[in-house]
Amino acid sequence: MNTQALILHCLQASIIGTVFSFGLQATVSDALFLVRHPGLLLRSVVAIFIVMPLVAVLMVEVFALTRATEIALVVLALAPIPPLLPKKESKAGGEGANALGLMVVMGLLAIVMVPLLTWVLGAYFDREFGMPPQSIAKIILIMIVLPLLAGMVVRAMAPALATKLARPIALGSMVLLLVAAAPILYAAVPIVVNLLHSGTLLAIVAFILIGLAVGQLLAGPVAQRQTVLALSTASRHPAIALAIAKTNFPDEPFLAATIVLYLLVVTVMAIPYVTWRRRKAPPAPERSA
Repeated sequence: MNTQALILHCLQASIIGTVFSFGLQATVSDALFLVRHPGLLLRSVVAIFIVMPLVAVLMVEVFALTRATEIALVVLALAPIPPLLPKKESKAGGEGANALGLMVVMGLLAIVMVPLLTWVLGAYFDREFGMPPQSIAKIILIMIVLPLLAGMVVRAMAPALATKLARPIALGSMVLLLVAAAPILYAAVPIVVNLLHSGTLLAIVAFILIGLAVGQLLAGPVAQRQTVLALSTASRHPAIALAIAKTNFPDEPFLAATIVLYLLVVTVMAIPYVTWRRRKAPPAPERSA
């Protein structure tokens, strides 16, 4: 196994561990939160799967961006729900049940919606632009659904053990993520610096700000739900975005670096948003066990 493969496996293991730790703290009721709130579910689908792809297309059509930036915006718009969001949303005062339910439902919908949207965009741009459903299903099942369900099963069978394991696994997964991400970020720094001079940074910032605004507006009047949907709409899943990019544009230079730049920017921009929402929104109600 070479170094690159080892780093990739470490990243995947860290994400799976993080989602498993969420499952150790989740209940079936959490996973079904959006099912019990169909209006919020519909608005979430519109924000994540409809509005953001339209925003990406509009930005591509209106602004003079580099090809890598155009492609990155489109594939990011097609890649919903990164697996680290529930922790970030809870810190901002969001509903934990809503965040977990959104991750589960949007992840399952992505198996159908992402291939459909890639086909629609392919028709719009008059080129073959697709993503096999089985590829998306594999990512969603391995990275989100199975570890989350496994954690929930452990919680249901041994709640005391789940409580003891949740924090150590979450911390270990975060350390593994930082260790694995460091060489990737270091190698991408020269390319990312070059991208800063091409308008890519401004485009990414605009995409994220629009996502935050769209999610907050469509979430409804409940402050905790605004926080959850805003962060979920602005943030996208890097594994899905890279899979779509690799399938459709395997030889496009700077594309992976552009997605890395997006991850850095959305992480930094989330900090002041989380701080603002924590101060503005009342604490979310405690969940029952």
